[in-house]
Amino acid sequence: MGTWNFLSLLTKNTITSALIGVTISDLYTSITHVKGASMHPTFHSGTNSFPGSLTDDLLLVEKFCLRDYKFSHGDVIIFRSPNNHKETFVKRLIALPGDWIQIPDSYEILKIPEGRCWVEGDNSANSLDSRYFGPIPLGLIQGRVTHVIWPPNRVGKVERRIPAGRISNY
Repeated sequence: MGTWNFLSLLTKNTITSALIGVTISDLYTSITHVKGASMHPTFHSGTNSFPGSLTDDLLLVEKFCLRDYKFSHGDVIIFRSPNNHKETFVKRLIALPGDWIQIPDSYEILKIPEGRCWVEGDNSANSLDSRYFGPIPLGLIQGRVTHVIWPPNRVGKVERRIPAGRISNY
């Protein structure tokens, strides 16, 4: 009888811990991997054809910023694609609602509408971003990338970077 009680208790504790872990992960933090070269050199994606390979950067994503949409210029965010909600992108937040931004490789200046933001990849030559689909709704943002947690030689905090001379809040 003692063995069954131990196994029953162990099973209950394991299931409870897993449920708490999933809840915390879903509400406060998550982990995602980098796909593609749009954020190079900030993030690295391996050349293997399957996602999540050992050479891809794994990123820690915090979700506290989703309350009241507390973002800053230069944050790296993950968001759902405006064109295909099954796709997730990792890009740098360049402009927030109300900002004026000069569109890259253009003389056009655009005011970012309320409820939207402008995102771009660090590798502009290889990035599908706001230059393609325009300002994205804030509601598509899933979190802010704070750290690289894999591979071990790249572990560290993700720095904010703001492109010079492109943003104004007239």
